[in-house]
Amino acid sequence: MPRYEVESIATVIGGHARVQDDYQGGARSIIRLHDEYPLETLQGIEEFSHLTVTWRFHLARPEDVQLHARSPRGDARWPATGTFVHRNHRRPNQLAISYPRLLDVDGRDLLVTDLDAVGGTPVIDLATYFEQMGPRGTVRQPAWPGEMLDPAYWRDATERL
Repeated sequence: MPRYEVESIATVIGGHARVQDDYQGGARSIIRLHDEYPLETLQGIEEFSHLTVTWRFHLARPEDVQLHARSPRGDARWPATGTFVHRNHRRPNQLAISYPRLLDVDGRDLLVTDLDAVGGTPVIDLATYFEQMGPRGTVRQPAWPGEMLDPAYWRDATERL
């Protein structure tokens, strides 16, 4: 198989302090662009409401990868599904894509909310979200993702109390 080497372009600062399955909403974090990238690479980004952020599960270990079908979160209420159906660190490249809301830009710092990555996470790629590049047509999925994630996933961590 071909191998690809990538380097991070930015780092997540602040936001979530620990990995968790739910309660990803409300936290503000900074995506800090590395110094080797000129500021003009961010020119015009402030005009967009959302970003597309590709990041690495840097706290995951290679042995966390699971190449088999299993129930999401180990919960038998949901059907066993394959590795590429899950959206977690157990996939081979341990990458994630998130769509945080861009709140402000200050030099190399992009202040965002609703980024489900912990502080220290390496950002592999960054782009603005174009509505026209989102899904086309009706989005179809089974019931279990909605049961598992709605509304707990984006609920603010303070709402747990």
